Amino acid sequence: MRILVVEDDLRIARDVVETLTRAGYIADHEGDGEEAWFLGDTEDYGAVILDLGLPRMDGLAILKKWRANGRTFPVLALTARGTWSERVEGIDAGADDYLPKPFEMEELLARLRAVIRRSGGHAAPKMVAGPLTLDPQQMKVTVSGVPKALSPQEYRLLSYLMLHSGRVVPQHELAEQLHGSHEVRESNAVEVLVGRVRRKLGVDLIETRRGFGYTITADAP
Repeated sequence: MRILVVEDDLRIARDVVETLTRAGYIADHEGDGEEAWFLGDTEDYGAVILDLGLPRMDGLAILKKWRANGRTFPVLALTARGTWSERVEGIDAGADDYLPKPFEMEELLARLRAVIRRSGGHAAPKMVAGPLTLDPQQMKVTVSGVPKALSPQEYRLLSYLMLHSGRVVPQHELAEQLHGSHEVRESNAVEVLVGRVRRKLGVDLIETRRGFGYTITADAP
């Protein structure tokens, strides 16, 4: 899953990007408010980590413009001030959660996982589809209790489909979530990846809808 990190403090941004990368996400970073607004308005991100104190355009203004334009990705807002009135204003503007600075990276990851789960309609920490269980915290996949070893890309594809279980995810949307903004994408990369995941899982849970995309149903047998 692609995450946009909007933070003008380069040290914090570096630490956040490294933490997200180790956790299996693809992280894009932008420190300028106007550039960040443009990226969020034109690219498909699974979630955004948004600092509210930014140059050229502050985070609240960015968030209000995204929501006004119909951008529905979950947003975890960061601030160095953290007053209750600012938190209320941020949530009213469309933030899904709030994290005051300074913060621990473990808490940032936990809050990010939670807002992503809730955006997909999942309250429980683990996602389940029939015999398949995916644990985002441990980055583990099991089928009927048996662990399955997936590559980072295979894990990202499966977790995105499970997050959006019951919905047909178009191939181009999956491709956006599997690759960084500067990576070269082969035209059949998603199809090949889906085939590999099916073989490794050993169960037929990913359904192909020709011309539309792929789906996993939560009540899969």
